[in-house]
Order: sequence, then structure tokens, then C-alpha cells
Amino acid sequence: MPKPEIIGSIASTCTRAVCMACEEKGIDYVLTEKPLRAPEILEIHPFGKMPVLRHGDFALFESKAIATYLDRSFPGPNLFPADPRALALTEQWVSVVNTLMDRTLIRTYLYAYIAPRTTGGRPDREVIDAVMPAVREQIGVLDKAVARTGYLVDDELTFADINLLPILYRVQQLPEGLQAIANAPHLTAYYKRHSLRASFVRTTPPSGPPPRAKPPSS
Repeated sequence: MPKPEIIGSIASTCTRAVCMACEEKGIDYVLTEKPLRAPEILEIHPFGKMPVLRHGDFALFESKAIATYLDRSFPGPNLFPADPRALALTEQWVSVVNTLMDRTLIRTYLYAYIAPRTTGGRPDREVIDAVMPAVREQIGVLDKAVARTGYLVDDELTFADINLLPILYRVQQLPEGLQAIANAPHLTAYYKRHSLRASFVRTTPPSGPPPRAKPPSS
């Protein structure tokens, strides 16, 4: 069987989540570093977003879909539980992180630092100050979610955790985000514990910002 090829950048939170999934399952994979909208990505993703997957003659886009395919196609620990309730909870947390929290924490807060709409490229303090109540609220929700077991779903690692950890990595690199996480003791313990996982350590991106995407529309 050919190795799965993940095409994207390890600096991207979504690409990193897929790579972490491979690491957790012990999948022998290849990461091909490419920027957003590279021809190799556009061949698979109609909007040029990363990551995309090639596995033999099969191609796929969207990180959750890729992770599901890899989880079902390879042996190793199940990242999407077989139990219907645990699976539904995993899907729930992946969905809310990808559709709501990513827009707040990455597309708005992080991008106010790395892709600001300001003269000279200074951090956009107006955007940062405006989004911080939502950042703190969402960090608080996550703090409560992991308080009981140290996982988002029951007492086992799922793709819900893998999907979240690269986002927390980026948020805690910025001063307000670092403070917000520090004020959430359960989430702090959760991040410290899981950031020691081999899958997290082996996929740590080089220093620098993630790939720039089009900033969210105002």
C-alpha cells in the first residue's frame, strides 16, 4: 500500500492536526510542504486550502474528512470512537472548534497579529481588543469541557483533542491568549499534558507564523 501523502504546511493548524493523527496511529506518511493555493493543492481542493491528501489514486480535501479516512483505513488506536455517543461528542467538538472557535482564535485574533490591516503591519489593536471577550469566553468553555477527565470526550484521546491542540499552540504564543489560557487552570493542565505527546512534539512547526490566508471579511 502506498504511503499517504499530506500536502500542506506543518505551520498550518489543520495540516498539523492531520499529521498528528498519523503519528498517533503509527501511519508511515509523507508530508509535502506547499503553500496555500499551490498547484498541487488546487488540483485537489477547489479553493486551494490545506491540507489535501493523496493516497495512491485517491485524493481528498478537508482535514476532518482526511482524518476520518485515515482512521478507518489504517490500524492503530481509534481516533473516532466506535461507540455512537462518544463518536457524536467527538464530531460535536470538531465541528464547534472548526466552525466557531477557529474563526475567533485563529482567523480573527491570531491574524490581527500576522496579517493585520494596518499601516506598516503593526498588530491591529482595535481588532484584538474587540475579539478578546470572545477569546476569553471560548477558552472558558474549553476549560470546563476538559475539567473532568483531561480530554474533550470521555477519558480517551480522540480527533477532537488532536484538532484543538494545534490551535491552542498558536493562541498561547500571543500575550493575551497566553494570559487567557493561564487563567483557565484545567485547560492549562490539559495543554501541558498533551503537548508532551510524541505526536505533538514531532509535528511542532518551525518558528514563525502559520501560512497567511485571506483575512476574514469585515
